[in-house]
Amino acid sequence: MVDWIVSDGLTPYEDAVAAMETRARAIAAGAAREAVWLVEHPPLYTAGTSARPTDLTEPDRFPVHLSKRGGQYTYHGPGQRVVYVMLDVGARGRDVRAFVKSLEGWIIGTLAEFNVTGELREGRVGVWVQRPDRPLTATGAVAEDKIAALGIRLHKWVSYHGLAINVEPDLSHFGGIVPCGIAEHGVTSLVDLGLPVTMADLDTALERSFTDHFAGTPRRAASL
Repeated sequence: MVDWIVSDGLTPYEDAVAAMETRARAIAAGAAREAVWLVEHPPLYTAGTSARPTDLTEPDRFPVHLSKRGGQYTYHGPGQRVVYVMLDVGARGRDVRAFVKSLEGWIIGTLAEFNVTGELREGRVGVWVQRPDRPLTATGAVAEDKIAALGIRLHKWVSYHGLAINVEPDLSHFGGIVPCGIAEHGVTSLVDLGLPVTMADLDTALERSFTDHFAGTPRRAASL
């Protein structure tokens, strides 16, 4: 069983990190079940372990939090579903690359429930969608926007941090950073794509798709 927790309201980022780290330690010690935690944050930027200072273009716009996850700068805020994944990678094969592929597959499978084709791109972290409604790029290619980001960290083979899928965030808030260090492409959301998807709709799709990509059955829990 994997505890499945959905938090209402906006969860302060530092509180979420502290709770994740505590749970990851407990899982590693065999004192707690694995968990998936769905939250929203107030507007903020996080800097992963590979973040470049020049990619923070508006440092005074929102609070900036240093993060132990992999990756570069990203934005979190209302209308974006952040999914913190605390799973025992050691018990799931000790293959970090395969685990990340499973996370990517989970995002793509969830988007497919809304007839959205999420795709991976070599050299570009995250999940992308083509935008045939936009002008072609300078090279004549179909424009692409990022719809989901991911970045994890491990504690004794237990993962924490996770992924973020844009449902209906204020996309202008991404303008204070170079998201994930990629300046040539934009950012989109399910609602920006013209889909009337709610956060609850996405949560249902995430839960339904989980077992297609990970061993374990989600079990509703009240809190982390």
